[in-house]
Amino acid sequence: MIYLIIASLIWAFSFGLIKTQLASLDPIAVSSVRLLLAVLVFTPFILRNNMQNRLQFMALGAVQFGLMYVFYITSYKHLPAYAVALFTIFTPLYVALLDDLMNRKINIDRIVAVTIAIIGAGIAVWHALPQREAVVGILLLQVSNICFAVGQYYYRRLHSTADHSTKVGWMYLGATVVVTLLALVTGGFADFQVTKTSAMTLLYLGVIPTGLCFWLWNRGAVKTSVSRLAISNNLKIPVAIIVAWMFFGESAPYLRVGLGIAVIIFALVISNRKYTKIV
Repeated sequence: MIYLIIASLIWAFSFGLIKTQLASLDPIAVSSVRLLLAVLVFTPFILRNNMQNRLQFMALGAVQFGLMYVFYITSYKHLPAYAVALFTIFTPLYVALLDDLMNRKINIDRIVAVTIAIIGAGIAVWHALPQREAVVGILLLQVSNICFAVGQYYYRRLHSTADHSTKVGWMYLGATVVVTLLALVTGGFADFQVTKTSAMTLLYLGVIPTGLCFWLWNRGAVKTSVSRLAISNNLKIPVAIIVAWMFFGESAPYLRVGLGIAVIIFALVISNRKYTKIV
């Protein structure tokens, strides 16, 4: 659990940094650079162990890290940082629903929880953000949330005695290949001009929140139950919202956002009432 807590606290400061320092850059190119930096950090582990099932982990990394980052960072063009943090709150619901799907069961609690969570999200952003922009940003984030949920869920299933750092290294490599190719095809690097500040921000985000924190997160994911893993996905959200407001100067209808968060938390409680542990 400690791995999940450390990663969450570090991630809480990333939302404001991305919005203030990198929002003007192409999101696919930003994702590519962050992942490339993470690969460089983990290259010694990749070279040390040529795993037999490396292609599986590369594919998993392409989803959990690569596609997730593309949709996640693109959402910053439509939402303020606090809203991006808020709408990552749906990830535990997707982890729970995926568990239901894999176990071929229907859990009414989860269906009710999703409905309530949608209502809570509506309360938080209703009249607070331009409606068209908000809808686009929220939809992008939900695709990102699903990618992250799928990745961490299947990482548990693929976990073996192989070295954790090696597996995550191959995941970063798979994510980097896919996202870099996508950036080249879409012309993401055509006008990729960084300042000294944005370059330092990219370096920090690539090495620490990406390289270190996803390593911590997936390491923690195999050491806890799925129910705790699902709940832990939201540890960063209250801190991230406060940081966006206090350190990065974002304003919001605080009472309405607080009420929306309370409704969504209630939905998560319902979702996890009958959560079964996967061993």
